[in-house]
Amino acid sequence: MSEAAVSIVGLGVEYERAGERLTALRDLNLTVRPQEFLAVVGPSGCGKSTLLNVLVGTLPASTGAVAVNGVPVTGINRAIGYVTQDDNLLPWRTLMANVTLPLELRGYGKDTRQKQGSDYLHRVGLEQFAHHYPFELSGGMRQRANMIRALIYDPPLIVMDEPFGSLDAFTRGKMQGLLLDLWEQQRKTVIFITHDLAEAIVLADRIAVISRRPGHVKAVVGIDLARPRDTFALKATQEFHDYFSEIWSLLAEEVVD
Repeated sequence: MSEAAVSIVGLGVEYERAGERLTALRDLNLTVRPQEFLAVVGPSGCGKSTLLNVLVGTLPASTGAVAVNGVPVTGINRAIGYVTQDDNLLPWRTLMANVTLPLELRGYGKDTRQKQGSDYLHRVGLEQFAHHYPFELSGGMRQRANMIRALIYDPPLIVMDEPFGSLDAFTRGKMQGLLLDLWEQQRKTVIFITHDLAEAIVLADRIAVISRRPGHVKAVVGIDLARPRDTFALKATQEFHDYFSEIWSLLAEEVVD
């Protein structure tokens, strides 16, 4: 069996907030397989974003062990692509300059940056906007740029923290389909945080359900739906509704009034 892409054993995270000691995660155990698309769902405040911050090394673990591709996480991990809900595009740089910034920071020459930038912009239908600035782009366009900026330097692991949460329902569905197309092409390992259970089901190979705080993995549910997936049509199937009911029953017990 191939080595786990991500191994989390006994993870606990505590921190101070407003003078109070809080436990965000406690004894969280999770294994992510190579090339797997894993979605993570749970109630607000359960520690989903905290988990990602530990993985990328911006937040230290209080207890337990975390490894990415067999290497323990001890600090900032620049081999991980991190896609946030906010696109964080630099307003003074063109779209092309924004998406190729990771290559520039890694010392790639201009010709290489332009070639790879053009290729990725073409893949997501933004090639005609290469010289536009962020304020000239829609929210969906900016999030497409946000995704390819994380993919362009070929990291083995992509973590995504509710990247489509601010988009309208139609644009969100289109972005889900685009993400799946990119994932099918590259088969990166993806950890995708979302509050939207329907989104998790249409995207993921497996869904990890996190308990209320202090968060731990309550269950991991495999999603046995054929790929490639139509993110709109799939929601009308009985299989989708069966998965929704199963996972919602797990989540409902964790929602605090």
